[in-house]
Amino acid sequence: MLTKAEGYILRAIPYGENNKIVTILTEELGKRTAMARGAKKPASRFSAVTQLFTHGHFLIQQGKGMGTLQQAEIIHSMRHIREDIEKAAYASVITELIDKLTDDETASSGIYQLLHQSMQAIEEEYDPEAILLFVEWKMLSVAGIRPHLDGCSSCGAKEGEFAFSFQQIGFLCHRCFEVDRYIIRLKPVHVRLIRTFLYTPIEGVGKIELKKETKQFMRKIISTIYEEQVGVRLKSRQFLEQLERNPLIFQAEPIIKKDDLES
Repeated sequence: MLTKAEGYILRAIPYGENNKIVTILTEELGKRTAMARGAKKPASRFSAVTQLFTHGHFLIQQGKGMGTLQQAEIIHSMRHIREDIEKAAYASVITELIDKLTDDETASSGIYQLLHQSMQAIEEEYDPEAILLFVEWKMLSVAGIRPHLDGCSSCGAKEGEFAFSFQQIGFLCHRCFEVDRYIIRLKPVHVRLIRTFLYTPIEGVGKIELKKETKQFMRKIISTIYEEQVGVRLKSRQFLEQLERNPLIFQAEPIIKKDDLES
């Protein structure tokens, strides 16, 4: 059966001498995996369209097992992401996270729109680190985690000083700090940001500007949730952390060509 859908390349794995196995997230069909024959050849009609992050139309011959890519057409190559190693590193964490947390059944239209909005935002020069934070908070529900952020997760209080509790997966007010000895105390700006990341659509925020230390603080919280509560550790996250520690090592690299970001 031939099926046609619009989608993004989440993953591209070399297969054999000339082929690739690509994972595509689509709005109409969910997540699909297909063999792209000859895609590793530079002159192949599938060479460009099967690169990571590419937004395109895909015609897939679907059988009982893996599908076969029959035709493909680029809508947007995401060239600005792929040619900037920092943007590509953040975008890779997004695509790997979505790939890890979804299958054919769970890959909904809402997740596709989240991917679409995040890729477009990074391509349009939004802060990629802030966009990644948006995606990570919004994907928690897909991982089965629903943080309690409307008030104190213990007593329900809506006002006061708040902290984040990994035990409660939500806020604790100052009256209930003793519930969890390992809380992280929050400033009012942190409380607002966490709620913004979880509840506000990416396109509804605009080009949010955050201090580096604020983003690092937010990342500490969300990374701990994924590692300790979800059990997800991403290969692309390791590459990103290496890049942040040693940016000069990768300064001469014009395009992402690392196997870390292709598998």
